[in-house]
Amino acid sequence: MQDNLFSTMQPHLVDFTFDAAVADVFPDMLRRSIPGYDNIIAMLGVLAKSYAQDKSNVYDLGCSLGAATLSVHRHTRALSMQHFCVDNSPAMIKRCETKLQRHMPEALVYCVCDDIQNIEIKDASVVLLNFTLQFLPKKARLALLKTIYQGLLPNGVLILSEKLLFNDNEVNQHHIDWHHQFKRANGYSELEISQKRAAIEKVLIPDTLETHQSRLAKAGFTQTQQWFQAFNFSSLIAIKSAGY
Repeated sequence: MQDNLFSTMQPHLVDFTFDAAVADVFPDMLRRSIPGYDNIIAMLGVLAKSYAQDKSNVYDLGCSLGAATLSVHRHTRALSMQHFCVDNSPAMIKRCETKLQRHMPEALVYCVCDDIQNIEIKDASVVLLNFTLQFLPKKARLALLKTIYQGLLPNGVLILSEKLLFNDNEVNQHHIDWHHQFKRANGYSELEISQKRAAIEKVLIPDTLETHQSRLAKAGFTQTQQWFQAFNFSSLIAIKSAGY
């Protein structure tokens, strides 16, 4: 379904939520709103293949409709792994479960509707935070990363995708302008762009790349690389070294 949630004037905008209406149009919303989104999803599987370990767990935290999990499974189906898909949106997790049952019928998949901060991470070789951390309160972000680090096996990885903020105001505004132009090119109107931004600006709080890198180091990761960036959207891979 096409995303037209903000196509008409809404005099009383409320904060953005991942409800049933959003779930219905979410794939279209992501492709038209996040530059390089399809490439990120495809490459998650490629990256995961290099680090996925047999008889380990994969966690997709903030899984929405399960696209990241499906990408990982396509590249690691020869391994015996358990997939844990977690999202606090009942509408998202219901659709995720249906989708993964259809496309991954042979896999061990557990779809959990809960706050990702409540999830115990254990025996994990791959953990995915695909545009999820930015929706947590800033004060809660390091604690979650520490939980993930502790639950990763040696040589396990966290793949973290986020919208970025830039310290230089002029540079930051350039990226915002380019992103809005990207959305216009994908058919969003000025009304849709402005109303979506107003609805989400108090919910999605971005960090700088340097903040992400510093926070990952504080969580315990000694190897972190930025492997993707398109405008103000980026993805990093953080590796838990062997012996830790």
